[in-house]
Amino acid sequence: MTEPRDSQMEALGAFIRNKRKLANLSLRQLAERTKLSNPYLSQIERGLHQPSVRVIRLISDALNVPAQTLLTQAGLLHHRDKHDPSAPTEISVEAAIQAESRLTDAQKSALISVFRSMLPAE
Repeated sequence: MTEPRDSQMEALGAFIRNKRKLANLSLRQLAERTKLSNPYLSQIERGLHQPSVRVIRLISDALNVPAQTLLTQAGLLHHRDKHDPSAPTEISVEAAIQAESRLTDAQKSALISVFRSMLPAE
């Protein structure tokens, strides 16, 4: 039985492959633009590997597709529900902070603390 995450990875891979083909790029050309290996990109396109946010950014830049679009396809962001404007756009601000590889653990903790302090009391 296929897990929901597997189908998300397959959907993301198919989306990337479609955008790459629409841009008339070979897998090798995309690898050159992103500085990622050809086999790694192939695994992503086949839904065998879940790329990090950094890799999604590299791919989005190379394909001239907004990173938000790829993050949504990867299941890291949700579309805003136009019927419920208060619905969150992101799965979790805290998860996004934790996923940011450029931050130290201390910086992540500080940002999460500041974020929580700004939320209204429930």
